[in-house]
Amino acid sequence: MKFLEKNKRVVYVDYNATAPLRPEAKSAIIEVLGNPGNPSSVHSMGRQAKNVIERSRSQISEFIGAGQENVVFTSGGTEADILALKGSNCSSILISSIEHDAVLGAVPEANRIKVSENGLLDIEHLKSLLKEALKPTLISVMWANNETGVIQPIEAVRNLASEFDALVHVDAVQALGKLPINFLNSGIDMLSISAHKIGGPTGIGALIIREDLSLEPIMVGGGQERGKRSGTENLAGIAGFGAAAEACSRQEDADKKIVHLRNHFEKAIITKVPSAKIIAQKEKRLDNTSAIFMPGLNAETQVMAFDLEGIAVSAGAACSSGKVKQSHVLKAMNLPDELINNTIRISFGWQNSEEDVNRLIEVWLKIYQDSN
Repeated sequence: MKFLEKNKRVVYVDYNATAPLRPEAKSAIIEVLGNPGNPSSVHSMGRQAKNVIERSRSQISEFIGAGQENVVFTSGGTEADILALKGSNCSSILISSIEHDAVLGAVPEANRIKVSENGLLDIEHLKSLLKEALKPTLISVMWANNETGVIQPIEAVRNLASEFDALVHVDAVQALGKLPINFLNSGIDMLSISAHKIGGPTGIGALIIREDLSLEPIMVGGGQERGKRSGTENLAGIAGFGAAAEACSRQEDADKKIVHLRNHFEKAIITKVPSAKIIAQKEKRLDNTSAIFMPGLNAETQVMAFDLEGIAVSAGAACSSGKVKQSHVLKAMNLPDELINNTIRISFGWQNSEEDVNRLIEVWLKIYQDSN
């Protein structure tokens, strides 16, 4: 069975859920498939596999301004988050109320930092929580929100953490490839990233860890990944991750195109339907992300209507077993129920064109007019 019908034109604007596999990543994966070498084996096939892993580690570390020794491969962003949260063994964990479910689910007992109605972290509330927190303390905050695209004040968080001698973990899964990252200069202690958000394969991610930070593994066994994550490495996934990172580092022109497409879409909709709303439009957001409210039609119905028109969008995060539920992110922002229930997420990427956006605008307006 073919995954997509070759003759069916699909406009894919759900890059924050997962990005299409880059040709460079696909080639790197195919090159190592079928290689029987275990990276832990000392024979030549094992050494070749190990070299593939270390090359990818180098590609990724260069992309994010880290040392190779900082990169610990995991099965994805979720595992990277859990390793940071559970492995740090901190007495107090403070997380924002708009974190990904991977963070919220890992530490349900954590104190939650409030956000503003525009989705920005409340630094004063974080400060008050730090004053009461037992030490050692860990602050876990996403760099950019996966639903609204709002970029969080990471530097302010880091400065406050330094004042209270707290550790900082940043979920950079959505920020990777969209914002400049220099881990060694950031003052961040741990950083989670994932391959499939930048055009690498699914099922592979990494936790970037400050070199002198002690972290207890949650996956024990053979002691791979410098003892921080046991289990035979996902060779094909790691190869694809490295290739995607290197390709992504050369996409400056694509970034300019993407923000143009996003702005063109938003301007066209708001001009024709002034009662529509772009969530957190005035805040600093990822260039590719638009959380847009459609008056009169709930998000689940919108997603299905777009799908019938051959356009892939999503409502909230796409990591909840395919369920469409009320967004905890928009709820934490204290937005009205109608806004929460009727907002979908559009997220553009490097394969999108002006034609895609014009089709998206046409269909958005058609769905709106049909329902109002």
